Amino acid sequence: MAISLELLKNLLRRRATIMYPDERRALPESSRGRLVFVRDLCVGCGLCWRACPSAAIEPIKDEKGLRPVFYIDKCTFCYLCVEVCPRKAIKGSSEQASVVSDKSELVVK
Repeated sequence: MAISLELLKNLLRRRATIMYPDERRALPESSRGRLVFVRDLCVGCGLCWRACPSAAIEPIKDEKGLRPVFYIDKCTFCYLCVEVCPRKAIKGSSEQASVVSDKSELVVK
């Protein structure tokens, strides 16, 4: 009998979970997402790839000199690269890295 009362009590309650993916919770303002890189601001100083603890940033040479390439699949979103960039060429965003079937899509150039 106690089970029946508990069952009825829970059936009449408001649900505790959301109906994902139809309903989605908004991410908090402080959530860290994908990195945004502005090549025109970068001077190729190398501080970002030296500061990265997970080696998710690799320097490559292009027509303007050295520049970083960000591998999001290795990134821990610590944002040390954002903090050390003297020209603010690396910015954080709230855009979350999406699920992909090819790792090459998780590269920010």
